[in-house]
Amino acid sequence: MGHDMSGNGRKIVIATHNTHKTGEFRALLGAGWEVEDLTAYPELPVPVEDGVTFAENAGIKAVSAARRLGDGVLVVADDSGLEVDALAGRPGIFSARYAGPGAGDAGNRERVLEEMRGVPAGERGARFRCVLAVARGEEVLASFAGAVEGRLTEAAAGLGGFGYDPIFIPEGQAGTFGELPAEVKNGLSHRARALAGLLAWLDEA
Repeated sequence: MGHDMSGNGRKIVIATHNTHKTGEFRALLGAGWEVEDLTAYPELPVPVEDGVTFAENAGIKAVSAARRLGDGVLVVADDSGLEVDALAGRPGIFSARYAGPGAGDAGNRERVLEEMRGVPAGERGARFRCVLAVARGEEVLASFAGAVEGRLTEAAAGLGGFGYDPIFIPEGQAGTFGELPAEVKNGLSHRARALAGLLAWLDEA
């Protein structure tokens, strides 16, 4: 029983233009996979992510790319973000654009830290959540979720990672995702946990 991937070998397309994210996938998937992202397909339109959950938005992105790439190409899309308890779960699905269009990672981090100003250490709980959707053609074949609990710092620390990594300390660690070596982050991140489910599924293909 499998998903008949014999026709397209071990190639996977990540439905993102974020090369940092692609790099994490490449490291986590390992040498057995040829990993591309949407920078190789500039003609593909960017879908409107109008879902209300990470799972819906991941599915929208995966199917949008898979439909146009055709030929049985396996596409994985990730929708992920930061959920802050003291902010009632914000920024959540709006994590990538929390500070507005064009604000970028630094602007998003600054808005969260500003909103958290004065919140005591014991009430700075947060988590990164990730949902991966796998699609081929018009269909989402499977989806996988992962989360990592932690807490927010009061200031950014570390130059590694991307997004909110420099303001998030994962449980059991002394430093932020921005300070931890990539191999440590990749061992315990929300994306790594979701990807473990994807890898198990791919191994049965």
